[in-house]
Amino acid sequence: MADASFALLDDRGILAVGGPDRRAFLQGLISNDVGKVSADRGCYAALLTAQGKYLHDFSIIEHSGALLLDGELARLADLRRRLSIYRMRAKVTLEEQPDLGVAAVFGKEALAVLDLPAEPGAARIFAGGVAFVDPRLTALGVRCILPRHIACSALVEAGLVETGFEAFDRLRLKLGVADGSRDLVLEKSILLEAGFDELNGVDWNKGCYVGQELTARTKYRGLVKRRLMPVTISGPQPPPGTRICADGREVGEMRSSRDQRGLALLRIDALNARELTASKAVIIPEQPWWMQLDGGVDT
Repeated sequence: MADASFALLDDRGILAVGGPDRRAFLQGLISNDVGKVSADRGCYAALLTAQGKYLHDFSIIEHSGALLLDGELARLADLRRRLSIYRMRAKVTLEEQPDLGVAAVFGKEALAVLDLPAEPGAARIFAGGVAFVDPRLTALGVRCILPRHIACSALVEAGLVETGFEAFDRLRLKLGVADGSRDLVLEKSILLEAGFDELNGVDWNKGCYVGQELTARTKYRGLVKRRLMPVTISGPQPPPGTRICADGREVGEMRSSRDQRGLALLRIDALNARELTASKAVIIPEQPWWMQLDGGVDT
């Protein structure tokens, strides 16, 4: 067996955007350039409020004449509804795909097993669906969108070992990557606090999209004062929303966590504090290799 595993992501679902105007339609709405997306290349993007606050994030790949959006299953109907508001006269279809499931393939040999290069978003046809390198970080492995009834057997036949969602969640937390609304607050979070710039989720050269003005202003005026960061937890695991303090001053709050690892939204100027605490736990932030805290950031 290869040094790679897969987890079926039962909390993910697929929204297919079809029709002759599908690209132009999405291009004016989301944070990344839809022109990058093809059957050979996926991307990562977000849908924002007009004020530039988070609503949805998703990976996008082209397959069978449609753009497939890999989003949160429990919120897929809301994503469809919000996109429908902008449809107007565009020749676009928005259809949930309950017969398609999502799997994550990860481990040292994940990309090699699925014959994919170490390039974010690189894609190929696989088992009646599509496999593509996670467009955020290659270290997250490969996303597979497959017919639900054959997903598990196809991945096992490829030489992969099935594991639970927990194993992939631990990897995500270690790398410091947000998991949608588990870590981002609807209509409040801004993309750059969660690393969307470094994680290939924003194209700074495309034209206007919903929320573009605030996103650009945040970057170019150096207004990011907090970052979502991986942390190690020493003590009782604090639930999401627990306040994090340094010397009696509130400097952030906990988000998702598992097995003494978690994500926390922290003020950048508190990262060198002597001790950070969340309730009865000590919180130790760990800047991941991909995260940039300089380059115009106001600390």
